[in-house]
Amino acid sequence: MPVTLLGANVKGKANFMALGWVSRVNANPPMIGVGVHKSHYTPHGIKENRSFSLNFPCAEMVRETDYCGLVSGEKIDKSELFGVFYGELETAPMIKECTLNLECRLAESLEFPTNYFFVGEIVAAYSEESYLTQGKPDIKKMEPLLLTMPDNSYWTVGDYAGAAWNIGKSLKGNE
Repeated sequence: MPVTLLGANVKGKANFMALGWVSRVNANPPMIGVGVHKSHYTPHGIKENRSFSLNFPCAEMVRETDYCGLVSGEKIDKSELFGVFYGELETAPMIKECTLNLECRLAESLEFPTNYFFVGEIVAAYSEESYLTQGKPDIKKMEPLLLTMPDNSYWTVGDYAGAAWNIGKSLKGNE
C-alpha cells in the first residue's frame, strides 16, 4: 500500500496522520478514497471542514511519517514537523516536504463498524518540478514509501516491470 500523510484541520489546527488505506475510486471527476479507523482524531476535522489532503512522503521522510502514526494529534502538535501550506480550499493542510499533495473536497462519507471511508474529489494536485518527468509524477524521482502487512514494514519502489495494459497483450493470441 502507498504510505501517505492524511491532513485535516481539527479545531482550527493542522493535523496529520500516517495512512496506508488509499484507493482511487473515480476517474472523472478524479476521486480518491481513504479508510480511517474511528478511533483516530483526524476524522473529526474531515467531517468539520468537509475537506482533507493526501500527502505522499518520500523515503527520506520515513521517521516523521512513522511518528505521525504513533502519536495522536489530540495530544501532540504534529504540524510543527513540516512546512504546512494551504491551497484553494483553505481547510486542507498540506506538507511542503512531500513529493505530491492532493487537495480534496469531501464528496462522500461512509461509516462501517470500525472505520470511516471518506471519498474526496481531488480539486488540486501540487508537486515540485523536480519530481516530474514531462509534466507527470515520476515514481523513481518521488521515492514513495510503501507499507506491507502483516509484517508492518516500509519499502521503496523497485525497478520498472513493464507497461500497464500492454505487457500482457502477447498472451491474448489471435482474438
